Amino acid sequence: MQIYEVTDPLFKEYGKIIDSVELTELLAEMKRTPVPEDVVYVASEPKLEALAVMKELTDKTYGELPIQIGYCNGHNRKLNALEYHRSSEVDVAATELVLMLGKQQDITEEFTYDTSKVKAFRIPAGTAVELYATTLHYAPCHTEKGGFQCTIVLPKGTNLDLEKDHQGGEDGHLTAKNKWLLGHPEGGLPEGSPMGLIGENLSLD
Repeated sequence: MQIYEVTDPLFKEYGKIIDSVELTELLAEMKRTPVPEDVVYVASEPKLEALAVMKELTDKTYGELPIQIGYCNGHNRKLNALEYHRSSEVDVAATELVLMLGKQQDITEEFTYDTSKVKAFRIPAGTAVELYATTLHYAPCHTEKGGFQCTIVLPKGTNLDLEKDHQGGEDGHLTAKNKWLLGHPEGGLPEGSPMGLIGENLSLD
């Protein structure tokens, strides 16, 4: 599949590059986070949230809303699923990585999404991006043999366990707090995960 650079004007439809936050400390601490052979996601990492960037991101990027700083690391080359939130997500690439992105506006009334609409963007190491609330996304893809490391910043509580049962329509795609998921049948998701992606399970290979 074609991979666009994050500086391509096309990326403006999905998000923007953040250049107003000091990332040096954060990137150094991210290098100490584990990189498994599969993919690991940690919603809130105290060592990252103890850094000065926590206040910067809270005040500048999220308008003083409470936030959490975690990470998603590992090895991945496939789409597998797409998710969205009711809020922007900030991703900081500690290593070069590729994000496969879509638009919530392209989800049908039946809550299906054609993967042929997905666009892939290369994010250089050390780059922070804001993904808008309407941008569909999932785990990054690695471009280097050592895997990928990506900081994930979201409003506090996002991706934590649900407290109620959710069924039917969009509500049935809610799999964690502030997380709506459309899985691919070949994505290897846990049994019972809501599906919705039609077409090829895209791969960088």
